[in-house]
Formats: sequence, structure tokens, C-alpha cells
Amino acid sequence: MSYFKQKLNTQLTSAFDLLTQLYDLKGLVYLHDQNSPVIAFLPQKFLIFQRSTVQQFHQTEFNQYQIQAKATTVTEFSNFDPTSQTSPQDVAFNGGYIGFFSYDYSANQYVDISTHSQPGFFLGQYSTFLKFQDNAWYFYSDEKQAQSIYVLISDLVNQPSQKDQLTLSLLEECRPRWSKKQYLKAFQHVQEYIKAGDCYQINLTQEFRTAVKGSLLSSAQALWQLTHAPYAGYLKIDDFELLSCSPELFIEFRKNREIKTRPIKGTMPRFDDPQQDQMSKDKLSNSEKDQAENVMIVDLLRNDLSVYAETGSVTTTKLFEIESFSQVHHMVSEITATLKKEINPMQMLLSALPGGSITGAPKIRAMQIIEELEGAPRGAYCGSLGYFNFDGTGRWNILIRSIQKYQNELSMWAGGGITIASDAEAEYQECFDKISAMLDLLNTWQKVDL
Repeated sequence: MSYFKQKLNTQLTSAFDLLTQLYDLKGLVYLHDQNSPVIAFLPQKFLIFQRSTVQQFHQTEFNQYQIQAKATTVTEFSNFDPTSQTSPQDVAFNGGYIGFFSYDYSANQYVDISTHSQPGFFLGQYSTFLKFQDNAWYFYSDEKQAQSIYVLISDLVNQPSQKDQLTLSLLEECRPRWSKKQYLKAFQHVQEYIKAGDCYQINLTQEFRTAVKGSLLSSAQALWQLTHAPYAGYLKIDDFELLSCSPELFIEFRKNREIKTRPIKGTMPRFDDPQQDQMSKDKLSNSEKDQAENVMIVDLLRNDLSVYAETGSVTTTKLFEIESFSQVHHMVSEITATLKKEINPMQMLLSALPGGSITGAPKIRAMQIIEELEGAPRGAYCGSLGYFNFDGTGRWNILIRSIQKYQNELSMWAGGGITIASDAEAEYQECFDKISAMLDLLNTWQKVDL
């Protein structure tokens, strides 16, 4: 595949500034992708699932789309050629499919759960995008009219800034939907299910929500600078926006059909004082309770991967590693495997969603209990945002530490894995340890009537 490549004619260097200028382009998406940033837009075609209906659109002219009479399935939509070698590096976006799958859509493959009216998944085929390389942004496209698209994009990014028009304003403080009493009641129900033998672990989460005006994008730069998340991202589909500050990789699809997953399970807060911070890290490292949670999810994911992996290839390569992020320390393990030759990578991704680290074990019963206790659909939260190249390589995250906005409603979620050894007060506090800094920053944009 031959791409037209040209250094972007602009003084702008931050992804945030470019996204702001390109805000009105269809299918606008950004992936930090472990410090290999890409901004994509104007997919040649895309699938969108909303209100129980899948629709397919194709581009008719610049930023104009038409619905097709009949939509294909996700696996039919995504055609892979492992011999195409679109990825010059081990894994990096170089043309292919970008999108997200919500928790609601993913869980509904197995259990009947309530869903948001917002999009449940979006998947676009992108052959026009920007990549940050050698301290500059480069335009890539294999479209026939690539040069004219380059001129139009250069004009857009050099127009007067749209920042002031997009400013996010919270109409009220973003607060938890549950009171502490309600959380503790749900926690107790989980404990009863565990004692009854229904499950070993449940990922119990709670929603924080508010009403807003403006664009979620305007908060992106500040939130990304706060979190330094390796799997940060942004996606805009009409009146739906998704902002990821995720630290968690779900599945990485490598060359030669190799796959890798790195589940997070186990959290302790960070501290400014180095000695106190080290004590917190050591406490997590030595926590038998967190190790027990982590190994449950490792076993669950090993089972998920084994369905489509070559016999004997599933291997736990790292166990109970501690990774430190801006607000928290996390316990992370790693599992690798080799996909069977006949397996479509998209088929494998969809079957493994939602990720075991954000459901519990056993997985199907855990999702049923989550549906019963949480009282609201999660939407995109705990789903996955990512990409596939045309050769089947790619990366998909777990959408934790993520904010979603649909029309004028904004929400974010936080929670953790509950086991028989969990302490209710500690688990309640963990919700806030994970997102309090993001929440505090978000609330600085609250509208104040003078």
C-alpha cells in the first residue's frame, strides 16, 4: 500500500490544538497509543451501532456521507491481509480500522442488560490520518485525491482557533450517583453472592455525572497532562464524545499472530512524599488480597485467550508487577499467546470483550450481578478504544479513567474488584483514589452564576 506523505503545514504541535481545529470533521479520533500519536478523520466508510440498530455509511465527498441500504457485520466489515505488512514497526497505526466498543454492546453478546441511547460501537476504515514523527505532524493518505485533501486539512489547521467556541461548562458539580450508604449496600450484596458461591469476584463500579454545555474536547489537554495515560484517546461521533485517560492495555495484536494482554487488578494511591509513596507501593506489592484478585483475572483471561489460541501457546509472562501512574500504583500481570491461523483478529477481540479485569469471575455471572446492582448502563466505560491495521496488528485499551458525553449529559465511573477478603470502606475509598484528581479538575469548569 503506497501512501502520499507530507509534513503538515502548520505551527501547531499539540494533538489537542489540531483536534480543536479539525473538530467538525466526520469520524475524528485521536490515539496516544503508547507515545505513537495518531489523529484520524474522514473514514472511507464506517459502522455505527445505536438504539439496537447497526448502520453503515460511506464517504461521497469531503466530509459528506451517505447511508448504505444494508450494513455488514463487524467481522465482514474488517478485512485483514496478514501479508500486507502495513506496520513497519512492531505495532503502530498505519492505516486500517479505528473505533470503540462499549461495555453495554460487549456484555449484551452474553447477557441481557440495559443500554444507553448513545452509540454502542463505532468502527471506521481510515486511510487518511496524521502521525507525530520527528517532532512534527505528517499527513498520510492513500486516497486518489490525497493532495487536495492535504491542502484542505492544512487550511483547516491554520484557521483562527475554535477553542473559545468549544469551552466545556458544567451546569452543576459532577457528583456520584450513589451515596456512600448505597455503595455499601451494593457491596454487601456482592459479598452475599460470593458467600453463596455465585462468583469469586465482582467489579463493582459507581457513576459520577453532571449536565454540561460545550465540548468535552476542551478539557482534554488538561486531563491528559494530569494523567499521562499511555492509552489516552478521543473520539467524536456527532453529539457523542469519548475521552480516554486509560492506563490499561486490553489486547495488543502483534506480527506473526502473537497477542498480549496486561490486566490491571490492585490499586494503591500515590503520595507527594517519596517515603510515603514507596510505602504505598510496597503495601500493594505485598498485598495477598490484591495478588489473589489479580490471579483470578489472569486465569479468566488465560481462558478467554485459549479459545482462539494455538494449543499450549498461552503463557503468563509477568505476574504482580507494580506500575506507577500519576495518581495511583497498579498491580499488572501479562499474558501472551499465538492466534490460530484461521482466526480473524476482530472476531477474537469481540469474543474477549468485555475484559475480565472489569467484570469479575466467572464472567457471565459477574455481568449479570453487575447489571442487577449498578442500576445504570455503563455505556462506553469499561469498553475498549483502539485500532487494527490492515495486516491485523493493533492495540485496544480498557476504557477506565474515561469520560463520556452524550448530548448534554456527562459521566465518568470508578470502582474495583470485590472479593470475600475485601473491606467495604477501603473499596469505597479506592473509587475516589482512582479518579479524584480527574474529578477535581473536571469540576473547575463548573459554571458559576454571578
